[in-house]
Amino acid sequence: MTTNIDTPHHALTLTDEVRTALAEGRPVVALESTIISHGMPYPQNVAMATEVERIIRDGGAVPATIAVLGGRPRVGLTADDLELLATDPNVAKVSLRDLPYVIARGEHGATTVAATMRLAALAGIRTFVTGGLGGVHRGAQHSFDVSADLTELAQTDVAVISAGVKSILDIGLTLETMETLGVPVIGYGTDEFPAFFSRHSGFAAPMRSDSPAELAAIMRTKWDLGIRGGLNVANPIPEADEVPSEHIDSIIEQALRDMDAKGVKGKEATPFLLGRIVEITGGESLRANIALVKNNARLGAEIAVAYAGLTR
Repeated sequence: MTTNIDTPHHALTLTDEVRTALAEGRPVVALESTIISHGMPYPQNVAMATEVERIIRDGGAVPATIAVLGGRPRVGLTADDLELLATDPNVAKVSLRDLPYVIARGEHGATTVAATMRLAALAGIRTFVTGGLGGVHRGAQHSFDVSADLTELAQTDVAVISAGVKSILDIGLTLETMETLGVPVIGYGTDEFPAFFSRHSGFAAPMRSDSPAELAAIMRTKWDLGIRGGLNVANPIPEADEVPSEHIDSIIEQALRDMDAKGVKGKEATPFLLGRIVEITGGESLRANIALVKNNARLGAEIAVAYAGLTR
């Protein structure tokens, strides 16, 4: 069952499971939906989404996959909803700027990190698991292509657990931008910032934490101090599942050349690049992507449980 709640902006539809957990102060973990509709092929996408929700439940938290369906912002989805997102070609990729358009027109939309953060915050969810953050694209000094994920992190009070930023991006400039925006970037169990498919990027993690309890305490302290915005917990892909940086770098360069040749730009760039990398690697990158999302889900559940224990 679902329940509608009114916000100053628009009504959200919450599943009863999510609504009850939030009302009781129990841990809830938000999940994006762009990874389902635009980040992976079918049927791996729906299998991944279902497994990630199970991992979060096994970790003691309630999963809340977020999307816009029929113009309604949804916080928590059914199995049929996940199947729709995984198979319907008319599901739009929805970042923050697209939310009012898609909602007002009564359309379906899969939410990016930025849009998911905003809807999670409106629902009262503080912990969000994704695969990789968006950021500053390579060549951004000419294209000005910088993901809204970064500006949303600067203003919305949600902790984002990711395997770093997508390795197709300019990682150095992304880290510099997050520093400018005042976003804490914390490596989980690592001194090096992870690079999505790989554990190593060559860039230091600005901060380090080795426990979910400490990460929860950092979240609470930040917001108790009145410092607006989220934080990024950078969780490296497990070593057994990574695609080494020396192997993936040349593949990314080839995918970027292919994208330029086809003239793909804007919000279509990331789905094209990830799909092309899957093709070039013969599915190796897809297996790594699924593994890192599951790994982030385990950590996200632990952080949400610890944070709920601090705020009850």
